[in-house]
Amino acid sequence: MSKRERARKSSAERTRLRRRKKQNKSSMVCITLIVLMLVGVMSVQIVSVYGRNQTYQAQEAELEAQLESEKARKEEIKEYEKYINTKEYIEQVAKTKLGLVYPNEVIFKENEASQKE
Repeated sequence: MSKRERARKSSAERTRLRRRKKQNKSSMVCITLIVLMLVGVMSVQIVSVYGRNQTYQAQEAELEAQLESEKARKEEIKEYEKYINTKEYIEQVAKTKLGLVYPNEVIFKENEASQKE
């Protein structure tokens, strides 16, 4: 091979290397952009999920408070149910609402004239 041919081959190889470098750079730029886009999309999704999680935690706390309130209410209702079934309650209702009294019980009533004064 002559010097010219060698020079042409080396020149052609340099040209091919330059093209490869350009292609490698453009490929790296494309890959970098794609990775950055994926990171951006994932960041937005993470923020969105974090916000929903906060909402759900607040809702959970509210429901826990409601549950405790309902448990307390349930206990009050049980206590009231026990009280309703007592003789004392039945007598009280009979006296106040129905006006019933025991046969040997004495009832005092105020005069209407004394109430007006």
